[in-house]
Amino acid sequence: MPAEKAEFDDVRSFELYEPADVLDPELLYTIPEIARLLQGLPADAELSDFNESVFIDWAIPWMIFNQDDLVFAEPEADDVVGLYGLADE
Repeated sequence: MPAEKAEFDDVRSFELYEPADVLDPELLYTIPEIARLLQGLPADAELSDFNESVFIDWAIPWMIFNQDDLVFAEPEADDVVGLYGLADE
C-alpha cells in the first residue's frame, strides 16, 4: 500500500553505480555477491534470506542495464553458478 513521503525522515535520491565503481576488474562475482557490493557491503557479508532476495531483485535489473560493461564466465559444471565481472575496456 502506498505511504505518504511525509511519514519518513530519510527519503533519498535514487543513484545507480557504474560497474567500474563497484567491481574489481580482476575478479568475477556471483549475482548475490554483486547484490551485496551494490549495497556497500562486502561480497561475503552474511544476510538473511529475505534481505539477500531483495538485494538480488535490485542487482539483476542493474546488470541488464549495464550489460555492455559486463562479461559472463560459463560455469564449469551444471551445479555451479555463473560468474560476472567487468568487460575489458
